[in-house]
Amino acid sequence: MLWQWHDLLAALNLSEPKEGRAVTGVSIDTRTLVAGDLFVALSGDPGPRFDASGRGNSDGHEFVSAAGEAGAAALLVSNDVESKLPALQVTNTLDGLWQLARFARARMHGRVAAVTGSAGKTTARSWLEQILSAQLPTHASVGSYNNHWGVPLSLARMPEHSGYGVFEVGMNHAGEITPLSELVAPHVALVLNVLPAHIGQLGSLEAIRQEKLDIRQGLQENGILVVPYDLARSDVTDVEVLTFGFDANADVAATVQTSADFLSVEVTIAEVNYRYDLATTGEHLALTSVAVLAVIHALGADVGKAVESMSLLDNPPGRGNMFMASGRTIVDDSYNANPVSMTYAIKALTQRVPGRRIAILGEMLELGEQSQELHQEVALACGEVDVVVTVGEGFAHTRSDFGDRLLVHVDSVDHLDLDQLIAVTQPGDTILVKGSNKVFWVNKFVSKLITSLESD
Repeated sequence: MLWQWHDLLAALNLSEPKEGRAVTGVSIDTRTLVAGDLFVALSGDPGPRFDASGRGNSDGHEFVSAAGEAGAAALLVSNDVESKLPALQVTNTLDGLWQLARFARARMHGRVAAVTGSAGKTTARSWLEQILSAQLPTHASVGSYNNHWGVPLSLARMPEHSGYGVFEVGMNHAGEITPLSELVAPHVALVLNVLPAHIGQLGSLEAIRQEKLDIRQGLQENGILVVPYDLARSDVTDVEVLTFGFDANADVAATVQTSADFLSVEVTIAEVNYRYDLATTGEHLALTSVAVLAVIHALGADVGKAVESMSLLDNPPGRGNMFMASGRTIVDDSYNANPVSMTYAIKALTQRVPGRRIAILGEMLELGEQSQELHQEVALACGEVDVVVTVGEGFAHTRSDFGDRLLVHVDSVDHLDLDQLIAVTQPGDTILVKGSNKVFWVNKFVSKLITSLESD
């Protein structure tokens, strides 16, 4: 049982209703609610603490009846509602969710890691979960639950007796990481990388760096900040810092050898050498694996067992997953993109032989005034790609930069002719799909592409 009724009352500082059922989960969405869950009726407005981009039009109180029909055990509400379910009434349900998160974190006595970065943090979080779960019961964020409701929801779902907790922390605007890090209260905090994602909101790479480094603000006493070797600076003096990277001077130093289908990594941790293979491609993913091992080491977990798990790791959906369809290899990296992760993905594509390399690239969003320049840099990185398709306004001014490699540019994925695209492919080709979340991922483009290839 996740929450006993008396613990819910204690966490929310309530005395009524005295009678209620224990709950087995916590949900904010009736579409995914499981029987036995506590349904938290969030309003669409997170209040002044969080940016307006986090606001929605719906109010969870409108779905109380649906929650009951789905089998909810109880409700967390801020309004009077008509329901036979026991209702915990608070002034603000988002604040109530944060209260549940704090209580859940305080009662869990295992080791906790927080993960942030401009790209790859979901992969790092997923890999940490997979590795640590083989050592002790481990609870982790799901999907990309890394914002003002995703982090507290993930914490509220954490079983009391978890041995490890792994939580993803994200941001779109300045000032968002510190309160989330303080809520997670990690023993180890990882900054995977600092890239020009959200630069349109923060204005500069240095501002992004400072915001990401604020994840250390929530560290426990004697906590450890894990950062790339090239990110470490003398201005971070308030916590212990552990560096990782391909530089021999890093605390956790690695080398990598690439092949068409896997990566071979050698890493040194505390003067002990390890070697492992990853069933994926791209040096950026090798670097992510090194960061993961640095966190494992900092947590005090078994590094040797972690290395044994490396070859079994799976990528989260949309983060470089490979599929075969009619003799073509599809690389689904469509969940999101920024200029550096786009370049990483293109470099990994060009390392695949034999066969032609085809890149279907969606525009990168939230780049502000630097958007045109950064899209042109991506175009120039495609020199060894055989065929390119671009989607979105961001690539509208880069057609000449691609030269004869550009098959077609369209303003929207809805305008992309799959029959035309498939006609230029052939067995043995590798097709990369990469772009910002709103371009391909939300439109389920890769699934449509695979279906069309298999029915051709």
